[in-house]
Order: sequence, then structure tokens, then C-alpha cells
Amino acid sequence: MIRRLKPLAGRAALASLFALGPVLAPALARAAEGEVEIPKAGFSFSSPIGTFDRAALQRGAQVYMQVCANCHSLHQLYYRNLTQIGLPEAMVQAAAASVEVSGAPDDNGQVNPRPGRPSDRFRAPFPNENAARVANNGALPPDLSVIAKAREGGADYLHALLVGYADPPEGVNLPDGMHYNKYFPGHMIAMPKPLNEGQVEFADGTKATEDQMSRDVATFLAWAAEPNLETRRAMGIKILIFLVVLAGLAYAVKRRVWADLH
Repeated sequence: MIRRLKPLAGRAALASLFALGPVLAPALARAAEGEVEIPKAGFSFSSPIGTFDRAALQRGAQVYMQVCANCHSLHQLYYRNLTQIGLPEAMVQAAAASVEVSGAPDDNGQVNPRPGRPSDRFRAPFPNENAARVANNGALPPDLSVIAKAREGGADYLHALLVGYADPPEGVNLPDGMHYNKYFPGHMIAMPKPLNEGQVEFADGTKATEDQMSRDVATFLAWAAEPNLETRRAMGIKILIFLVVLAGLAYAVKRRVWADLH
């Protein structure tokens, strides 16, 4: 009897493994790749009712325009959108005017550059993808408009990536043009370390450490990817309050209507 049960038990175990395969496969694959856990940065907007820190947004915009904009575009954002993070209109106009964009063709069909306006999109650093690749050893710097939504981990991943540059471990040889990063998949990234302490001078006097600049620009890019986040959350809270009140009224009416029948 025992001998006959052993094959059945084996087949049951095998069937269980097949059933759990789709569940276990991603975890096993991540373990095999040596995936590194992204640390939580504790952003103010991370909780379901969190909001953006306006000072951090303004500092992050400064980091983007002074550092990141040299290689990365922000095509979905207009300069006028910066007023939504608390920047005065005059400062937004000055930021737009600090770059040159393509103007309308003149009578001879020539397209001449002109100073930017608040109604312009953020200027792209390169005229096309081929030019971007040539300037970056074949790598194409991604547009950062929705990068916080496109990468697993969002702002936490962006912050970790920016502070994750380090010397490669002993025995690890990097190809030419590649850099070691603790939090980038595969640990080899074509982008050189973009931020160094004191690289920018914040208008509010905040010390521009590598961690501070990384947090601020990650906050700014999270807002750029979802500028209506706070509005949606506020609306959601109002709807929940309305539903709670409605449920209470419905219960009270039910008790009143059925009171005489008990």
C-alpha cells in the first residue's frame, strides 16, 4: 500500500510545482539576476495622502535645468508649468528666455533661433536621436517627462540611481564608456555620474549635497510625470468622505423606515 502511494505523492508534488511555477518564476529570475533592493527615500508624496514639497520641487527644477537638461529632454512639460510649483512668473520667463528655440520660418524659409517663451516646451538638448547618440558614445539619453512612472520604484529608484555610483568591486571589469552603479540593472550604466557636491547653488541656501540634489530632482521628475497627483488625491478624499456620509444617511433612513415593523 505504501509503495503504491509514493508515486502518487510524487506526482502531486510535481503538479504543485507546475501550479506554482508562474508565481515563483519572477522571484527566482530576480534572485538569479542578483537584483538589488531599492532603498526607500521617504519622499513627502509617497503616502496615499502625501503632497509635494514645493521647496524641493523648485530646487529639483534648478538641478534639472542646470545639469540634467544638458543630455535629457523633458518634452511633455512647458516652461509655463513651472508656475504650478510656486515659481514667480518673472522667474519662469527668465528661465525660458535663457535658452534658444527654433522660431517660425521667415520670408525666405529660414528658421532662425529665438529666445524661449513660457509657452514653449522644454528645449531638447539635441536636434534628433542620431545626434544624441553621437554625443553620448552610442547611448540614447531617455526623455525624463514620465521617467518616474516608467521605472519600477519611481522616485525611489531615481534617487538610488543618482547616488548609486561607486568603484566596481574587485574582479569586475567594465567595458569602455561604462560606469558601475549599485542600483542600475546589471550594474553597468553608460551615463557618467551626473551629480557632485556643490555642483549647483540653491537659491534658498540649502546645501547642495549629492543626496540633497538627488532627492530634489527625483521629486521634480515625479511631479513632472504626474502633476495632477495632489488634485486627484484631494478629490479621492472628498469622495470617500461623501460616501461615508451617504452610507450613514442611508442607514439612518433604513432604521426610520423599518422602525414600525419591528
